[in-house]
Amino acid sequence: MGRLKTIGRRSFLIGSAAVLGGVAFGTFMAARPHDNPLMAGLGEGEAAFNPFVKLTSDGIALIVPHADIGQGVQSAQAVLIAEELDIDVEQATLSFGEPSAAYYNTAFAEEGVPFMSFDDGSVAETMRDVAGGVLKLIGIQGTGGSTSVPDQFEKLRTAGAVARETIKAAAAKRTGVSVADMKTAKGAVELPDGTSIAYTALAAEAAEIAPVTKVALRDPGAWAKVGKPMMRTDTLAKSTGTQAFGIDIALDGMVHASVRVNPRKGGQMLGYDATAAKTMRGVQAVVPITNGVAVVADNTWRAIQAVNAIEVEWAEAPYPAEMDAHWAEVGASFVPDRLDQEWRADGDVEAALSGADIIDVENRAPYVAHQPLEPLNATVLIKDDSVEVWTGHQMPRFVQQQVAAVVGVEAEQVKFHNQFSGGSFGHRLEFEHLKQTAEIAMTMPGVPVKMTYSREEDFLQDFTRQIAMSRAQGAVENGQVTALALDIASPSVLASQGGRMGQSLPGPDMQIVAGAWNMPYDIPDLRVRGYRVPELAPVSSWRSVGASHAGFFAENTLDELIRAAGADGMEERLRLVNHPVHRKVLETVAEMSNWGEDLGEGRGRGLALVESFGVPVAEVIDVTMTDRGIKIDTVYLAADVGKVIDPVNFENQVQGGVVWALGHAINSEITYSDGMAEQTNYHAAEGMRIYQTPEIIVKGLENAEKIRGIGEPPVPPAAAALASAIFDATGERLREMPFNKFMDFV
Repeated sequence: MGRLKTIGRRSFLIGSAAVLGGVAFGTFMAARPHDNPLMAGLGEGEAAFNPFVKLTSDGIALIVPHADIGQGVQSAQAVLIAEELDIDVEQATLSFGEPSAAYYNTAFAEEGVPFMSFDDGSVAETMRDVAGGVLKLIGIQGTGGSTSVPDQFEKLRTAGAVARETIKAAAAKRTGVSVADMKTAKGAVELPDGTSIAYTALAAEAAEIAPVTKVALRDPGAWAKVGKPMMRTDTLAKSTGTQAFGIDIALDGMVHASVRVNPRKGGQMLGYDATAAKTMRGVQAVVPITNGVAVVADNTWRAIQAVNAIEVEWAEAPYPAEMDAHWAEVGASFVPDRLDQEWRADGDVEAALSGADIIDVENRAPYVAHQPLEPLNATVLIKDDSVEVWTGHQMPRFVQQQVAAVVGVEAEQVKFHNQFSGGSFGHRLEFEHLKQTAEIAMTMPGVPVKMTYSREEDFLQDFTRQIAMSRAQGAVENGQVTALALDIASPSVLASQGGRMGQSLPGPDMQIVAGAWNMPYDIPDLRVRGYRVPELAPVSSWRSVGASHAGFFAENTLDELIRAAGADGMEERLRLVNHPVHRKVLETVAEMSNWGEDLGEGRGRGLALVESFGVPVAEVIDVTMTDRGIKIDTVYLAADVGKVIDPVNFENQVQGGVVWALGHAINSEITYSDGMAEQTNYHAAEGMRIYQTPEIIVKGLENAEKIRGIGEPPVPPAAAALASAIFDATGERLREMPFNKFMDFV
């Protein structure tokens, strides 16, 4: 593929520094394993073969360290281990485990280096390896970026195989039968004479044997679980209302708290009057916290009611108070001194656009909230020599560090119990609610304090998706797209998020242009630039991060060019795409949707192809123009993740991502007035309603060489495909989300 002829100078320098850093650390350091956290407190006769599998006479325990935020990754991780361990998942107990460097995530490296996902050249692969080695060395444990399955695909299967072969060695030691003559099935070793020995019965012997680490993973043709339809491990509990989430934590002697923090995010609290709150039923304490105030009560409802009764004087916002000023700042950022990076420079764009019939367009994407059903919450217990924390979070080791900094202890003194999350979409990558809970708990040591945000506070304090704008010029000739210059401006989500963690971003932010700079098109003259807007309202990672806006900008602009050329949207994309995996995704969605058929009067069809997190996703959307507004009829989606672990969950994830993306594209935004978010509950920031939801037809492909995740990639193409379909049906081009500003949806 491609004409990625230039890599920005700063990106190259960052990559070079990573390589030099890797050399300095040395291959030995990068290869050395971290200590096995399961060895601490291991009882006599108990075996911990690696950080993921523990065997006792009472049962098998599997550690599945990636956080489950609703995406079903607990189930996927357990199945990967069980496939090689030869057990049914139901035979094991599952745990997120304690935070540990042993659960490092090297898959983050794929998105962190400035190369096309399909670039397997030596420089690209070396930088990925070095970046992964650095992540391993510092022990980055995290869930996000659709990395859970890519990170664990080989690690967990290997962990299961090591445990299986070590248990077989223990059986050989007991029976004298050669390991080569043994088989395993359903948590037992089977001997040639038909004797079956349960794994649990071999725990003591296995504990005395060094783990057998030279293992061969099974051929995919022999897989009994991976790739087969299955019921997720959390399905029954979630279907019966018995699944416990962070908000459900109940401890002896626990008190309940809620907070109000300056709704002008980052602004101070100047003063408060809690006279009325202190007299309310159940109130036990009023506690000032950083930039706000908390109430401790005997239940959550009373804490919320009381904290809302406090009269508070807030300082002004450290960003523009009104929305027009935010957009003005973004629009003023397309200037040389705010150029963050030129990410793509193929051909000679200036010459191609000089004197041509130029198409000049601007697109916009607003702030949007994360708004998961479970509001932010945390439970903190401060003891004499340690701290315990219960909540659902995507970055366990950072939880320890952030809470430790507030309390004044070492990170190792913070014990974190990760919980299931009722949604996240990036919301549970933040720490402010944890720090607030720790501040409250410091005033009452020895007492577990559970703090829960009200729904309104959850909206007001949300660090939203970044506001963004694109300006583009393009040219067409002889029915083909010949040139495109795409400039994108937004605040840096990584700088904003990292700043709250005490981290700094050393170079350009790829998320400003993700999903656009890496568009898989061989347009002869193509340039993509990212411009960094000075920090406005604080922002955070939102499902699909930069690709959620940049993918929309790129495909919506390309669609305008294709239509201006008089070309067919599918045929022109197929002409421009010359990478086989991406081409097959397009061809598949064309076949699924019967592209080219006559839909009839008043109907329209749109197409978009966006790669994010290494996954090419093509979406076709059909709509009907009714007398009451646009009806979204059907969505066809094809995506290639290299290997589908669970076809049922894959389909669910994709369908959920499409509903999420379309709902926000048509209905949702966060706007600021007087420095505060104007939308404070679901009625003002709706997702997609049931009556608006289309039929969603999904196909997962497995042609890519690398394993990828599917949590985020279905999101970026949806808005552009919908805008294209609406234009096809009505002749009206939508360039700004949410679309309900311009038309109704039924």
